[in-house]
Amino acid sequence: MKLNEIKNKAKGLEITPGKMKKENLIREIQREEGNFECFGMAVNNECDQEVCCWREDCLK
Repeated sequence: MKLNEIKNKAKGLEITPGKMKKENLIREIQREEGNFECFGMAVNNECDQEVCCWREDCLK
């Protein structure tokens, strides 16, 4: 997902993206949605969150 799309999603959740880095902004979105704040933290490229909308970007 492109940064502009992520910022729009954040604004829809009443998060002010400001100058947040992509990773931090996604984690804030995850937190606000009640999910694990785990974007970019997979160890050995392993993740048990199969239905996460960030999964593809996260495991790059």
